[in-house]
Amino acid sequence: MRGWPREKVKMIDRSKLSNSFEFVVTAGARARQLLAGSTPRVTAGEHKKTTIAQREVITKQVEKIEKEESGK
Repeated sequence: MRGWPREKVKMIDRSKLSNSFEFVVTAGARARQLLAGSTPRVTAGEHKKTTIAQREVITKQVEKIEKEESGK
């Protein structure tokens, strides 16, 4: 809404990410968890779930989990 004080959200500097694709996939998966009711690991404030998920990934509050390969 116009005129309401709101914390500024900074753009993510993709040059500092080791893998932009992995960041997007991890943040997307975390955003789905947040939408399903998971508790945020960073201060949420008035931000959208996608922004919260991105913050969590950037601050390493959540990480990608590698799938285990089944041994044969």
